[in-house]
Amino acid sequence: MKYVDGFVIIVPEENFVAYRKMAREGAQVWLKHGALDYKECVGDDLLPNMGGMTPALTFPKMAKAEKNENVWFSFIVYKSKAHRDQVNKKVMAEMDKKAKKYKDLPIPFDMRRFAYGGFKVVVDNDSRESRFKARNKRGGGV
Repeated sequence: MKYVDGFVIIVPEENFVAYRKMAREGAQVWLKHGALDYKECVGDDLLPNMGGMTPALTFPKMAKAEKNENVWFSFIVYKSKAHRDQVNKKVMAEMDKKAKKYKDLPIPFDMRRFAYGGFKVVVDNDSRESRFKARNKRGGGV
């Protein structure tokens, strides 16, 4: 069963470029060590009207984002929780080696409003396997 690490991060607008650089480097490291996918997404439509239904809590409200701050939603996809643990162990070992490079640089986001969690994937309609099975049930070929 696929597994996802998810993050909500608050980045001041002035740190947008620095955080994006950090995120790109992170993507390279996680993917190199076996992550299936890595996404960093900056908020665009954070006060949505969901067909007349207004959510009780939006990301900016939840994270207490200020006017000059961007909400980022980020996630990394793995084959399983065990695979996540293996990948993260390798990533952390590499990051420990690179620690000197980042030691004196400020963190471009607010660690007090950084949220993280690991999630089991329970619906995965995007997988090739799901699409293949659905096509075969309908009588379609490969």
